Amino acid sequence: MTPESAADTATLAAATTESNVQFDRIGQIAITVRDLPRARNFYQHTLGMKFLFDAGSMSFFQCGDVRFVVGLSEEPVSIGGTILYFKVEDILLTHARLEEQGVRFLQAPHLVAKMPDHDLWMAFLKDPDENVLGVMSEIPRA
Repeated sequence: MTPESAADTATLAAATTESNVQFDRIGQIAITVRDLPRARNFYQHTLGMKFLFDAGSMSFFQCGDVRFVVGLSEEPVSIGGTILYFKVEDILLTHARLEEQGVRFLQAPHLVAKMPDHDLWMAFLKDPDENVLGVMSEIPRA
């Protein structure tokens, strides 16, 4: 075996061996905002997230099993490149209640896919900093 073929074999073996690292849960998600008090108010009072604490230029919320953070950036950043999808039980009711509070939707609730045992519905809105948020509902079929 030549040194080149031995190196190729080692590379192939390393590529096919499973990693000892496994990312299987999200612990925290953060998005950048321009106005922290306005963002804190929107996520806490309009979207009903449980406020946890403030730390410097960040506000922390609990969203199910995931900690959600809104924060200011020290560097100029482009806002709105990531879409977070929030699962709700009744997308039509959620849409109506948020519209009553003046939330601007990009798309009303609509059917995205018919799955074997449920229909997947989505709607999209923007937070006060123009971050796009998805609202999704998996509606079981009888």
